Amino acid sequence: MSELVFASSNAHKVDEVRTILGLDKTQLLSLKDINWLEEIEETGSTLTENALIKSRTIADAKKINVFSDDSGLEVEALNMAPGVYTARYAGPQKDATDNMNKLLNALDGETNRKARFRAVVALVLDDEEHIFEGIVNGRIALEKKGNGGFGYDPIFIPDGYDKSFAELPESVKNKMSHRSRAVDKMRRFLESRNG
Repeated sequence: MSELVFASSNAHKVDEVRTILGLDKTQLLSLKDINWLEEIEETGSTLTENALIKSRTIADAKKINVFSDDSGLEVEALNMAPGVYTARYAGPQKDATDNMNKLLNALDGETNRKARFRAVVALVLDDEEHIFEGIVNGRIALEKKGNGGFGYDPIFIPDGYDKSFAELPESVKNKMSHRSRAVDKMRRFLESRNG
């Protein structure tokens, strides 16, 4: 396996994943690198389905090994919502501030603030599908804190910390992130396949 495509156009995400994978014999390519410009509709009802839709679409069209990820925030008191609708929780505009405000309002007066970030990585390798999951448990803060990160980071406090993801240094967050945990499982799988 000399080339592996990460089905993302987000340069920040591609760099983060490249660092986690640290593959020396494999070249990691982004959607931009393979000239993929089309938006892939994520029509699945679960994170796993959405990740598979992206990977299968690229694998079928380009006949190349590929992986993609989908992730979401799951809040216990809200029956694990927003989940698959994390990015568009407050509407199709996918506005992070609107999403956080809606979530904080939904939890107003709620004492159970347990939540988790969950990522699913779907790998299509030599026409075989493999799924890897990463989870970070934590809780939803009472208010937004911090200027780092993106999405729901200012209101998510990971277990073992008293600061939100947006207040923690990126190096700390990246080591424990749900995506890094899922990608690291895939890395170990690829290493075991390559001997």
